[in-house]
Amino acid sequence: MQIILEHQQIERKICRLAYQILEQTTLQKNLFIGGIQGNGLILANLLKNIMDQHGGPKVVVFEVRLNKEEPWSEPISLSLDEAKLKNGYIILVDDVINSGKTMQYALLKFLQQATHSIKVLTLVDRQHRRFPIKADFVGLSLSTTLKNRVEIDLSNPQYLAFMS
Repeated sequence: MQIILEHQQIERKICRLAYQILEQTTLQKNLFIGGIQGNGLILANLLKNIMDQHGGPKVVVFEVRLNKEEPWSEPISLSLDEAKLKNGYIILVDDVINSGKTMQYALLKFLQQATHSIKVLTLVDRQHRRFPIKADFVGLSLSTTLKNRVEIDLSNPQYLAFMS
């Protein structure tokens, strides 16, 4: 196991990502941040907390629930009424983009209705795509081998990102 980001580095990246979002959404009244269940939702809430301290659009965080291993096997659900997202500015958040599969299927849910804009944010982008996903906001880009696995632990008080 190789540590790629320690707690303080992760906090700085989250802070920088929050500022980037604020810079790009200055004209928006409302901003919807959809965190993919687990670390994506934790990350979305951390971003909201930073953004709320600095003004800007009203931020609504919601959870995107899907089967990460087989996203086609069951319906994707949201913790927010989908009608509220109509013509909304949406940022879809996950901790790591590996193959892009989870993000691709999650995006399909939002493409079923009219939205103003959909952006993708990830803390770590592995850049090994099997699906055509491009992250708009990236904390760290990594070139790894296909055998490497990147994991992030945001559940403990001391955040950690490591590769195995």
